[in-house]
Amino acid sequence: MPRDKSESHERIVEAAKKEFLEYGFADASLRRIAANAKIQVSGLYKHFKNKEEMFDSLVKPAVDGFFSLYSTIEGEYFSDIGKSVESGFWEGQNEVVRAMSYIYDHLDEFKLIVMKSSGTKYENYVHDIAKLDEEVTLRYLESLKKEGFKIREFNKKEFHLLVTAYTKAVFQAVSHGFTREEAMHYAHTLDEFYTPAWKAWMGLK
Repeated sequence: MPRDKSESHERIVEAAKKEFLEYGFADASLRRIAANAKIQVSGLYKHFKNKEEMFDSLVKPAVDGFFSLYSTIEGEYFSDIGKSVESGFWEGQNEVVRAMSYIYDHLDEFKLIVMKSSGTKYENYVHDIAKLDEEVTLRYLESLKKEGFKIREFNKKEFHLLVTAYTKAVFQAVSHGFTREEAMHYAHTLDEFYTPAWKAWMGLK
């Protein structure tokens, strides 16, 4: 009768998460993970090809979910352009608060991504999110122009720095060890601070 691997797999996953959170990916030890999971090191390879795959398995579901949320918010922005034209002004989609809530629903995973991912494909995750946000925002501004909004001319280098700072600000809650309550308050503060600033910067009334 084949052995049930589910229990040992769960032990490995928990041991790996604990190891990565404490030591980070680069300094994590497969020997310690195996010892904490109560199996031989060779037994790890029945579940994961290597340390990279182990780390990826811990964070990828949260990453995929975050991109899904981002895509939803992006769609709302573009679908509401017509409403903005009718009302004569632009409003945000409360994206910072929604993003922060998601991040804190998956806090361990985002601690791994933001603070413990050096040496993995996720080590530039925040920068990658900022780059995506920059590309989407530029497309959004072009759509606003086509709908009749007058968008002020701007320096692309300055724009890059502003978007990067905006994106990094969200994830600072994780790296600074905010509680969920603190993070959500901070998210509302960011929303109150940045929404009028973005409108003014874009030249929107």
